[in-house]
Amino acid sequence: LVAGAKISTLKNDASSRRYFRLEKGTKSFIAVDASLGGNCLAFIQIAKYLKKMNLCVPHIIETNVENNFLLVSDMGNEQYFNAFTSNPDVANTLLIDAIDSILIMQKRGISYQDNLASYDNSLLNFELELFRKWFCNKHLNLKFNKLDRKDWQECCEFLIENALGQKQVFVHRDYHSKNLMVLPKKNPGILDFQDAVKGPLTYDLVSLLKDCYIKRSPDQIRSLALYFHKNLDKNILSYLSVNQFMTNFELMGLQRHLKIAGIFCRLNYREKKSSYMQYIHITLSYIVEITKKYPELAFIDNLIRGKIMQTLAHTR
Repeated sequence: LVAGAKISTLKNDASSRRYFRLEKGTKSFIAVDASLGGNCLAFIQIAKYLKKMNLCVPHIIETNVENNFLLVSDMGNEQYFNAFTSNPDVANTLLIDAIDSILIMQKRGISYQDNLASYDNSLLNFELELFRKWFCNKHLNLKFNKLDRKDWQECCEFLIENALGQKQVFVHRDYHSKNLMVLPKKNPGILDFQDAVKGPLTYDLVSLLKDCYIKRSPDQIRSLALYFHKNLDKNILSYLSVNQFMTNFELMGLQRHLKIAGIFCRLNYREKKSSYMQYIHITLSYIVEITKKYPELAFIDNLIRGKIMQTLAHTR
C-alpha cells in the first residue's frame, strides 16, 4: 500500500507519539508511532465509537497493536488553531460546528460511555495536583505549608464536587483547536481522542471555548456556551438552568486550566518541550477570571494575584 511512498516527519504533539506523512501519487496517509508510550487499542476502540456516531475521525487502515503502530487516513494540515489565527472571521462558524459535534457525541455516546473509564474523584484530584507540583513547586519554587495545603485541598474538593455533580457523558477530554481539523466538508475532523472518559457535561465545551492556546472574550464564550445549553436534550434542560449551567461551566474550566498550567510546566521540565510555556499567561488569565467570582476559591485567587504574579514578574 505504501511501499515507495515519500515520508515526511510531522510536528509532534504534547505526547510521546511520533507522526509521519506518507505520500504516494495522489494518496496520503499518516503513520503513528506510539511505541514510546501510547495506547493503540484505546485509539482503535474510541475511533469505532465515534465513527458509529457519524463523527469525522481518521479511518484506520493498518494496525500493529503489539508494537503500537498505526496507519490512518490523512486529515490534512489545517488545524482549527491555524484557521482561527489566520482568519478570525471563520471562528464562530467553526466553533458552532465543533459544538454540534460535542452535542452529537454526548447524545449518541450514551450507548458507549459506560465502556469508558470514569472521570472520578481520584483522577480529578490527580490532575489538580499537577498545578501544585509542577507549576507552583517546580516552576516557581513555591512550597505550600500545612495551612496552604489545607486551603488548597478545600478548593480542590469544591471543584471536584462541581465536576461529579454534573450529568456524566461521553467526554473526548482534550477537545481544543490543535486537535480539531478543518475539512472540506463535515467539520471538524477530530483527533487525539484515545483518552476519552465518562465525565462532566461541560468538560469538552469549556476545553473548546476556553482553549489554552487562544484567548477569547467573555462575551463570545458566553454566547457560544448558551448556544450549547439551548441545544441540550430537553430532559437535561428541564433541570439545568442557565445560571447553574454557567456555574458548572466556569468551575469545570478552572479545574482544567489548573491542570493545564501544571502540564505545560511538566512538558517543559520533564519532556524538554519548552514551546508550551508561551501559553501559561493565557491559562492564568482564564483562571483569575473565575477565582475572583467565588469566595470558596479565595486561596487560589490570592495565591495567583499575590505570590505567583510577583514571582512571574521577577522571572521575565
